[in-house]
Order: sequence, then structure tokens, then C-alpha cells
Amino acid sequence: MTSPDARYGARLRRQSSASVLLNAVIEADRANLERTMAALRADGTLEQAAGRVVAARRRFVLGSAKSRAHATLLHLELSASLAGVTLIDEAAVRAIDVLSDVRPTDVLIAFSFRRYARPTIVVAREFAAAGGHVVAITDDAGSPLAAAAHTTVVVGTGSASFADSPTAISAVVHALATLTAASAKGARRRLARREGLAHALAIYSDE
Repeated sequence: MTSPDARYGARLRRQSSASVLLNAVIEADRANLERTMAALRADGTLEQAAGRVVAARRRFVLGSAKSRAHATLLHLELSASLAGVTLIDEAAVRAIDVLSDVRPTDVLIAFSFRRYARPTIVVAREFAAAGGHVVAITDDAGSPLAAAAHTTVVVGTGSASFADSPTAISAVVHALATLTAASAKGARRRLARREGLAHALAIYSDE
């Protein structure tokens, strides 16, 4: 069932109480998260991806449609501990500008999940063809994005809802950002500097 409409008809039209549906969603997300993390622990792809991100001189993050939210979250988390992290958002930063100046030391972290938005796949292919390293975060090792990538992190999105679950994706984003921060030179200094700046600029209401 590739469309939300089909999944709605199969999963949500049955008469059931809110508590039953909530339990189904919780159990599906819990099981999916456990499977995803167990697989990533076994295959080592998340550590490989983190190593590539740390080693890169410039890091670009991309996601289209719903995956833009995941890309934005990763961009924010990586930027806290690393310099040279750029979100390709087609507003401040356009894909065509990035692709015209790809270097072998660049890495693109791209998100794509079914139904696999075409713009992300095209940019990933061009980035790889230009000599950059593509890290794919996707739901299937055989997905169109994985075919363009050098490193593929597979994340389960199984759900009891009409929408595929983002729970494991967010957990993988958090784990990837944590691994990179732990390995990046100057990460602690950068975090401390940001904390001082946040205080000076009065960004947060709890200070």
C-alpha cells in the first residue's frame, strides 16, 4: 500500500476506540524502532555515515516534501557541533549552485522515503557523478536514492497509521548527530561558544 489513502482504508476505517488505536500505534512504533536500531547496530552503516560526515570538508543536507523536516532536523543538530553544514532548501541555497561546485571532500546526506520524491534522487545522482560522497537515509536498500549513494542507512517506517512513521527516522538523525559530535575536533569548543552566544543574545526564555 503505497498511498496514504489506501493505508487509511486498510487501517483506520475499522471501528475501534481511541485507546485501542493508540496502543496499536505505540506498539508498531516501538517494534519498528527496535528492529531499525538492531539492524544498524549489526551492519555498521550508521558509524560509516558518521565517519564520512566528520571527514568531509563541506556537508550538505537534503530532503524533499515530507523529508524536508528530517533534513532540517539533521542540519540543526549537526550545525551545533560542526562547521560547514548547509541545508539545500531551494531558497537560500539552491541545488544547482551546490552541484556546480562539488568537490571530492564534500558529502551529501539525503533523505528519501516512499514514494521517493524525484528532486532528491536527481540531485543525489548528480552529486555522486560530480565526485562527492552521498549518504542515503532511506527505507529500503533497493530504493532509488540508495542506487545513487555510496553509503546507505536503512530506516524502518512501519506504522499502524495511514502515514509512515517518522519515529525511527528521528532516532537515527539524533544518533548520527551524536556520533559525529563525539568524533569531530573542536565540537566541545563550538558547543561552549554557542552556549555563550545563546546567553548573550537572550535566545531562550528560561535564562
